[in-house]
Amino acid sequence: MTSLHPAEEVIGPARRILAAVRARLAPLLPPHELTLTGGSSVPGALTKGDVDLHLSVAPGDFATTVETLRTLYDVVHPEIWQGTLATFAVAADLPTGLAVTPAGSEHDVRFRRTWQLLAADPRLVAEYNAVKLGAGDDYESRKSAFFDRLLAADTGPAE
Repeated sequence: MTSLHPAEEVIGPARRILAAVRARLAPLLPPHELTLTGGSSVPGALTKGDVDLHLSVAPGDFATTVETLRTLYDVVHPEIWQGTLATFAVAADLPTGLAVTPAGSEHDVRFRRTWQLLAADPRLVAEYNAVKLGAGDDYESRKSAFFDRLLAADTGPAE
């Protein structure tokens, strides 16, 4: 099993990676929002020690943004790519992934809102950690079901 770490061990380096990627992408892309997501973004969460970044762009800028990112980063997980999701690996001090989505798309809302909800509720962080600790072959499906449940129960505004 992959060793897990408290997010507090990773948040500082993750924020430095976020700042470096922001600086690199700012002059190269149309208006966008780049945020830190994943377990390394939420105090109290468990993480494998990797960094997850989420890049949200206007729907009309998605295709050109993806093409630009292909010149900067390696494509990862092409099997999960969709019309509203592309993923890349970022060379950094920690393993870093970058997911790009059109603003307002299903994937965009999922990345933004689930981590907002987790960051706002320690009980949800404890549930997330329990899913992570029970990791096995079905981890991704259990994590996805957990996030589905979070979004289904969400009554707050997405920001």
